[in-house]
Amino acid sequence: MRTHKSLLIGLSLILIFFPVWANSTDDIPRAAARGDLKLVMSCLEQNPKLLHAKWAEKGLSVNEKTGLSGESGKAKEGLKQPVKFTILYDNYLHKEGTKTDWGFSCLIEGTEKMILFDTGTQPEILLYNVKALNIDLKKVEQIVISHDHGDHTGGLSDVLKINPNVSVYLPVSFPNEFVRKVERFKAHVESVDEPVEICENVFLTGEMGVEIKEQSLIINTQKGLVIVTGCSHQGIVNILKRAKEIMDKPIYLVFGGFHIGGTPDRTIQKIIQSFEELGVEKCGATHCTGDKAIGMFKAAFGENYIPMGTGKVFEIPDKSE
Repeated sequence: MRTHKSLLIGLSLILIFFPVWANSTDDIPRAAARGDLKLVMSCLEQNPKLLHAKWAEKGLSVNEKTGLSGESGKAKEGLKQPVKFTILYDNYLHKEGTKTDWGFSCLIEGTEKMILFDTGTQPEILLYNVKALNIDLKKVEQIVISHDHGDHTGGLSDVLKINPNVSVYLPVSFPNEFVRKVERFKAHVESVDEPVEICENVFLTGEMGVEIKEQSLIINTQKGLVIVTGCSHQGIVNILKRAKEIMDKPIYLVFGGFHIGGTPDRTIQKIIQSFEELGVEKCGATHCTGDKAIGMFKAAFGENYIPMGTGKVFEIPDKSE
């Protein structure tokens, strides 16, 4: 599932309801209607500024990376129903009766499809926590793997043994051997390069980073964007900026691993300042963030800091709000 597919769908919907005219843009409605992506992209490349200007006249805005569209100045409406998050794997403890270990995994419910984000390190610990938290993995429909490190991929095979009827979203740089291993379970593999919407109001950032390639998850909720990260090897601030590019809405919460353990205090403070400048309302740093950095985020966010750890369950919006 690549960006071009999303772009074509977005263009088709826009052009059905809002005719576009002028020069090279004349051919776009007909091309989109018959699925001629090559011609659509050619027209965009020839005169993108003119196209965007004409769309702006019609009150539309277009994100070139994803093909998303909506009324100019208005962000896409978020999910109406609450979204539930359960931390299945982490190196911090929240709920007694669960086990901790270095790694990360989070279950997301309330979205159009149930999503498992990452799978921790040791399958036996993941499955122990799944049982302790009364989670039914057979209900999972999508699995997102952030990056090719064992503390995020370790439990995948065992999850697929229980439930192979899923779509597994992997960064496009994943080794072919890994992809074939997943496919042997008869699971459907989606290689992700660019930003993409995987179900209603749920997006992937697309593969990011140079040495270590990684993707993150974005959910458009009633309260704003919720960003889930694995290790943030590509830089947590870069992830936040990418999320804002994909969907220009306030960032309500970002949680997961920030990978800044051992980073100088001055650098961590600059990262926290970037969070503030980008309008991040709440934060839940965990996993590879580092104890000192977690302490600094707690101090900076105060009551808007959400502690994570195995067995942590929270909803957005919170029932008490």
